[in-house]
Amino acid sequence: MRSLFNRLPLSILIVLCLTLGLAPFTPEPHLWEKLKMLASGELNEPLDIFDLLLHGTPWLLLIIKLFLASKSKPEE
Repeated sequence: MRSLFNRLPLSILIVLCLTLGLAPFTPEPHLWEKLKMLASGELNEPLDIFDLLLHGTPWLLLIIKLFLASKSKPEE
């Protein structure tokens, strides 16, 4: 699993986060809207859950990639 994240370019993940992860940009990012719905307990519809997964996956992958990269650096 770690080798998969090592092969995944950081630049691609950043572009995915800024495009798919934040689309549509107006009136507010879709991911932000879905996270607010989740926090308030209103995330019930299957389409809303799919939207959360779709728009949240690039961010989750970026977080995992950065976490694994920080753990693999030698300590000074």
